[in-house]
Amino acid sequence: MIKNWLKLTTDMALLGMEAQQVIGMRLARIAAGGPGAHFERGRMVSEKIAAAQEAARTLMTGGSPEKVVRRYRTHVRKNQTRLSRHKK
Repeated sequence: MIKNWLKLTTDMALLGMEAQQVIGMRLARIAAGGPGAHFERGRMVSEKIAAAQEAARTLMTGGSPEKVVRRYRTHVRKNQTRLSRHKK
């Protein structure tokens, strides 16, 4: 039981740090202006809605909080990869 709790806590802390990196990259892209900024603003909103719906669906169908956190981390890593490729 404690092992599961510690793993979830660690994963949530990592998610928080990874998300902060993505937020920084997104803000830099938005601050740069242009079509990329417009795209990023729209994408941020649509991704948040989709992720919340996915998390709710996972929990309503018997999925665990651990599964939700793992999935969020997957989404964050994909954004991190995408945004780091577009750095200028």
